[in-house]
Amino acid sequence: MRFAARMQKLSKKWVVAPSRPEESRKLAQQLNTSTIIGQILLNRDIRDLEVAKKFISPKLTDMLEPSLMPGVEKAVDRIADALIAKEKITIYGDYDVDGITSTSILWYLFKMLEANIDYYIPHRVEEGYGLNVDSIKEIAKSKTNLIITVDCGVTAINEASLAKSLGVDMIITDHHQPSKELPDVVAIVHPLLENYPNPHSAGAMVAFKLAWAVSNRYKEDTKLYPRLREFLLNATNLAMMGTISDVMNLVGENRALAHYGLSAMPSSKLPGIRALLSANGLDGKYLDSESISFGIAPMLNAAGRMGHARLAVELLTSDNDLRSIRIVEYLKQQNTKRRSTEKKIFKQASELIAAHKLDHPDNRSIVLSSEDWHQGVIGIVASRVIEKYYRPTIMLNSSNGVSVGSARSIEGFNILDAIEACKEHLIGFGGHAMAAGLQIETKKIADFSMAFEEYTKKNLCEKEIESKLYIDGEYPLSIFTIKLIEELNKLGPFGKANPKPIFATRAVELVGKPRTVGAKGEHLQITIRDNTNTLRCIGFRMGNLEKKLQEADFFSIAYEPQINEYNGSRTVQLVLTDIKFE
Repeated sequence: MRFAARMQKLSKKWVVAPSRPEESRKLAQQLNTSTIIGQILLNRDIRDLEVAKKFISPKLTDMLEPSLMPGVEKAVDRIADALIAKEKITIYGDYDVDGITSTSILWYLFKMLEANIDYYIPHRVEEGYGLNVDSIKEIAKSKTNLIITVDCGVTAINEASLAKSLGVDMIITDHHQPSKELPDVVAIVHPLLENYPNPHSAGAMVAFKLAWAVSNRYKEDTKLYPRLREFLLNATNLAMMGTISDVMNLVGENRALAHYGLSAMPSSKLPGIRALLSANGLDGKYLDSESISFGIAPMLNAAGRMGHARLAVELLTSDNDLRSIRIVEYLKQQNTKRRSTEKKIFKQASELIAAHKLDHPDNRSIVLSSEDWHQGVIGIVASRVIEKYYRPTIMLNSSNGVSVGSARSIEGFNILDAIEACKEHLIGFGGHAMAAGLQIETKKIADFSMAFEEYTKKNLCEKEIESKLYIDGEYPLSIFTIKLIEELNKLGPFGKANPKPIFATRAVELVGKPRTVGAKGEHLQITIRDNTNTLRCIGFRMGNLEKKLQEADFFSIAYEPQINEYNGSRTVQLVLTDIKFE
């Protein structure tokens, strides 16, 4: 329940999956499960029996061999040479959870191999994303012989050239979109450079595969390899956090990793992970993807957003329980500060949108800037703006004539392509189809905004800026039993490409009066019924619908069914995602 307030907002177009009774019944019988599970698998485009079995019962052995990852063998060869020669290795990471966990994975590996190892995380505000010239110079001065990047570097042409001129070799491990020209380095470990079966690998997955490949070189060492194998099993916790927090598709090997990592995390021996679980009230509890996305990840991200992410790496690599607890308490405070800052900026952004009429139906994009916005938070606010206005959104923080921004997109619109189409106005940019970063001279923001809006108008039609709610089927209330919900939960971990199942029931009516709850009455509790059953519902941020519900004879609801446990009793409850008055 603690994360349910992040559920979908109202006023979405319902897209109901077509019912396939015969096909779903056949698949369900083969799997010995409920017909509704068969329908959901079909909705996820899973028709093959063997694929369905793997989906329902993912195993760590479903993960792809590391040798399949493009560039990994060259990287391992160079690392092996560095280990033999006792060369200094510096891991160059990123300040988000994916970069933090990637850095931690390789740090643990090299510590076990007794390497001369260090790591470097750039400051989000002072240095920005990725490699930069000054940091390369500093790392070279520290007598580093080999830089290994994680979650960054695939577009760092100039920085890689500088490192080479300074006598420092470089291995790039990354998952961001590469350009046509690649950096001149020893090796680039990247899932998109060849036909790797999992193009949706997070940076942490790429780092994990490199660590796995290096470990495989020691299979004949009967003393070392068992320890390395144990390390890899523990590292699944870190790789899982990077994968979930970076919103990678939770199918295939990503699903296998997430499933195992979540189940293994409560028994982790790492002090930092134990401290994070305790601070989030997750000790000894079942973990799901939301435990990471809305609990642990924001705390780790707070280090980079409000201060320096190096502290988060220290937490995940610490062997000291007391130090870990103190770092987590500090991150908790920083995350509270982040939420307050985010709320303030979102309010200001909404006021600017209204003042400039950027929410007009003819408008296809939103570009906002301010000198007062915290650079570490604007990416989250851009996502919140999309939740409310459903337009590709760019938020910029301006300082000393230069603006740094975060871009977020909507379904089906490649925002990186859109930014690239307007690159004549920019200093630099990079990222994914759904999220990107950019840098621009402040005086050019107006011209960029016009060019960006022109591109979106050509590439987004009116129907595409209508927020959609995908529904797995329409069913009577009586179908939702505790047994069925337990079966539905086995389809997790949920996330991108495998969302939580959402269902709809038409023509329900109120039983009794609605009740608003929460400090400001923002949430809604109701009891509803159809001609088959009566159930209780909770609607987060739906308190404003209390009067409208009382006036309606019948209405339709979309929801996620869940098991509510209270005072030792277990009952079915519906978490509302939308209400339609038709």
